[in-house]
Amino acid sequence: MSIKMSNTELFKRYLLFIISLFCTAMGVSLAVKGGLGTSPISSVAYALSLNTPISLGYLLFIWNMTLLLLQIIILRKDFQKIQLMQIPLSLIFGWFTDFSKYIISADSVPNHYTVRLILTVVGMITVALGVTLSVIANVVLNSGEGFVKAISDKLHLKFGNVKIAFDISCVIMAAVISLILSHKIQGVREGTFIAACFTGIIVKFLMKTLNKPVCRLLNIKN
Repeated sequence: MSIKMSNTELFKRYLLFIISLFCTAMGVSLAVKGGLGTSPISSVAYALSLNTPISLGYLLFIWNMTLLLLQIIILRKDFQKIQLMQIPLSLIFGWFTDFSKYIISADSVPNHYTVRLILTVVGMITVALGVTLSVIANVVLNSGEGFVKAISDKLHLKFGNVKIAFDISCVIMAAVISLILSHKIQGVREGTFIAACFTGIIVKFLMKTLNKPVCRLLNIKN
């Protein structure tokens, strides 16, 4: 960020960002419990977690670190050192994911489809809330958005178009990984496409609704 801030405001913003990480992690775990697929950005790690003994949280951390490394390779001297904060924040997000999976018993999937669909939708809304709070916090990009922005800036492409291509690529990779490891598609279902279509719309609505109240509550300016 280029705006000079007091230590107090910076603390408030990072605290809000950490809260956003917990919301996002809880949303991912709710989607996992629903068993109808996770969001595109989480689908690669989720597909791997279904076919290996490694936890979803740890795999999400590895995935985020891969995206951070790609940002550094793409941007080189244009890479902003503040974005290295993605490392500890991604570690916290991974821990939050495993913790939230544990407290809601995410590995126990309900039998009734309606319940699973409700869990998936609630998970999507919770993820959207997390994304909204991270945007309001405005301190550091998450690794997925950072990677998309790096490509967008380097190739002079529209961020939205690159984001769509990235989401599609994640879904394809998740499908290929699950086919190779289990000979069937896992982790990519209707919930994945619901999240891809509606998360952005919900974020826009929540930004309009929450931006000013949250900024007033924390006494910060955006």
